[in-house]
Amino acid sequence: MPSITSLYRPKRLFKNGHFSTIYSAKLRPLPKLLQERERISLPDGDFLDVDWSFSKKRTPRVAILLHGLEGNAQRTYMKGQGRVLINNDWDVAAVNYRGCSGEMNISYASYNAGKTDDLEVIIDFILEKDKYSEIVLIGFSLGGNLLLKYLGERESFPKQIKKGVAISSPLNLKGSLESLAHYYNWVYRTSFLYSMRKKYKAKMIQFPEQMNVHDLKRIKSLLDFDTIYTAPAHGFNDAFDYYQKNSSGQFLPNIKIPVFILNAKNDSFLSAECYPVRLASKSKNIYLEIPKYGGHVGFHQNNRLYYSEQRTLDFIKKE
Repeated sequence: MPSITSLYRPKRLFKNGHFSTIYSAKLRPLPKLLQERERISLPDGDFLDVDWSFSKKRTPRVAILLHGLEGNAQRTYMKGQGRVLINNDWDVAAVNYRGCSGEMNISYASYNAGKTDDLEVIIDFILEKDKYSEIVLIGFSLGGNLLLKYLGERESFPKQIKKGVAISSPLNLKGSLESLAHYYNWVYRTSFLYSMRKKYKAKMIQFPEQMNVHDLKRIKSLLDFDTIYTAPAHGFNDAFDYYQKNSSGQFLPNIKIPVFILNAKNDSFLSAECYPVRLASKSKNIYLEIPKYGGHVGFHQNNRLYYSEQRTLDFIKKE
């Protein structure tokens, strides 16, 4: 399937990638969406929380929403997409990764861009309810990478999973780290690093033998964080081993169901490897749309409905 010609034409300031990114994350009014929390116990004794929203009609369809780095189920993009879905007869399971629901998780490990074993547990948990015959996976940024890796690294997965949607996804983690290191991305990486250091500091109380003030002071970049915490906590040799093994781009050729990738050309988080035009042109399952505008998860159309939210709905409804 060749790359999809994008119809996204934002107004004025929203043609600026940084403006659309920041507005959508910080200034867009938070969509109203009722959520009911359910806790999932994980095999290693840890937990994560899922925030449910339900269609007014009984439905056999559920969308699993996966947030980005240092996000949660209450982020504007999660609630915006959730609201569109429940209004179109989908139930929504908005995932909070380990340590992202407002309560520190139990284990030394937390979450990362390729931790698909936790996603597998979530899917099995939902299937055990025996009420859904159709599941779609929808991920934003890191969550998009996570679901694409899940779909591409397995020989098989539950037949109820019909489609995947990845919005503003870093298909090459090392490339995206290098993109975020550019001077014009200082606002974003500073925000991420502040949140990650804060969590590291809180987690030191739980694990004083593995985490300490000396290492906290050494964390001055995202690469430092992944070197000092992410890689060792999740069993990787170093940060670059983590990036290499978990980048979803390498798994795309193996995906056996339709997936839609929406990555804006002016997304300053993404590197050239995050736009797999040649692969999409040869694949029957990879649907790639590269709008000129949109920034990072910033596809503003109006405050009530974003272009990405409508495109996601269109894709999962298509026969």
